[in-house]
Amino acid sequence: MKRQYNITIFSENHIGLLNRITIVFTRRKINIESLVVSESAIEGVYKFLVVISTTEDQVKKVVGQIEKLIDVIRAFYHTNEEIIFQELALYKVPIEALYESDTVERIVRKASARILEITREYVVIEKTGHIEETQALFEELNQFKVMQFTRSGRVALTRDPIERLSVFLKERDAFLDSLD
Repeated sequence: MKRQYNITIFSENHIGLLNRITIVFTRRKINIESLVVSESAIEGVYKFLVVISTTEDQVKKVVGQIEKLIDVIRAFYHTNEEIIFQELALYKVPIEALYESDTVERIVRKASARILEITREYVVIEKTGHIEETQALFEELNQFKVMQFTRSGRVALTRDPIERLSVFLKERDAFLDSLD
């Protein structure tokens, strides 16, 4: 049964790694729904968060293939229930919508969004939430002819009390120390 999975990949910052990672998905004909790369809490280690919809069997195979890549330290997968996640969306609306009535302001408040910038031509609104929430706000604001809209990829943390990579690195370091 297909469901959404969040693959977290840890690596050092190496040129070309993103290309090699995406090839793993392309070969298996799996579409990447979201991709975010950032530094992790561990110095010198970068974190890729890839969101896909597939079966558990397929995600296990993909994670196994990714872990075989030379520059990858470790990869894990999680269901949506095992993580805490959000996305960020920005909306640019013509300034007239704000001046003509208080509707935009009410929509922004109701959506728990905020106004980032007001210029003579437009208003920029920011909303964090799940894709359903950011899309719903877009649809509401679009009655005012949204000029620009963008949504970030998913950012997420596991519900585990510690990053699994930290455990892996401690175990690896203890093993290496035992060899000395």
